Amino acid sequence: MKDFVTQEDRLDYLLQEFKEDSGQYKDLEVEDGYENKRMMLRSLMNIRMPRKMAEEIVKVQDEFLMLEAKEKGIETLSDIKTIKEQYGSSHPYGDKISIWQGDITRLAVDAIVNAANSQMLGCFVPCHRCIDNAIHSAAGIELRAECSHKMNQRRIKFGPRYEEPTGQAMLTKGYNLPAKYVIHTVGPIVGYELTQELRQDLRNCYENVLKCCMEHKIRSVAFCCISTGEFHFPNDEAAKIAVGTVTSVLKKHENEFDRIVFNVFKDLDKEYYEKQLIP
Repeated sequence: MKDFVTQEDRLDYLLQEFKEDSGQYKDLEVEDGYENKRMMLRSLMNIRMPRKMAEEIVKVQDEFLMLEAKEKGIETLSDIKTIKEQYGSSHPYGDKISIWQGDITRLAVDAIVNAANSQMLGCFVPCHRCIDNAIHSAAGIELRAECSHKMNQRRIKFGPRYEEPTGQAMLTKGYNLPAKYVIHTVGPIVGYELTQELRQDLRNCYENVLKCCMEHKIRSVAFCCISTGEFHFPNDEAAKIAVGTVTSVLKKHENEFDRIVFNVFKDLDKEYYEKQLIP
């Protein structure tokens, strides 16, 4: 493997290799500056279909992304206070639940939850701001490859037009994320009105993710705000369902979890979760 001194050396190498790999964009001119080059590399990763890439290139990508994760700052469970510690919450599971605001790709928990779409291959829109894009970009191209493999297996079983149903949970490795695993779930899409069926679909997401955790001995998991972004589920109602479902599962399976983190990005979501969890 090539020996690189700096992250920019790795970035330059990866950018050239991913341009060549793309075919269509092999002669693409990129503006100078680290941020411009980094955005272009992410874009090329985002649009890349799952297929084989040379092992040496993947190793450099892994080294680059893991160093980048360390530079962003990795948060462990010991860094994240429970709601009992942070707020003095009297919630019955206050010593097992946390609210943490920030980038979910920084969390060194057993698993983080990805709000996926029914194709289950990640977001193909370059540098899109959705969590699906952020997780795949930080994990690396191996994540899309594993998702593709699992979906191909499902198509063999269920037919060539198979898409992942709403409310299920699919487990993959975390690759270059600090988290060991990613649990992908397709949340409900809200159109004109919020129905009881859509509410139940969201409950199913949380229930099946936690079921997946228990099946695979995953003791700490960080939930994103499933369906509240591009899928338009009302944020306040989503927080209520999330907290209610997690609380209900903990009543029966408290000993199977060390920590459940509600990861929020917006101040508004933080307020909604605080309202539900801080009596």
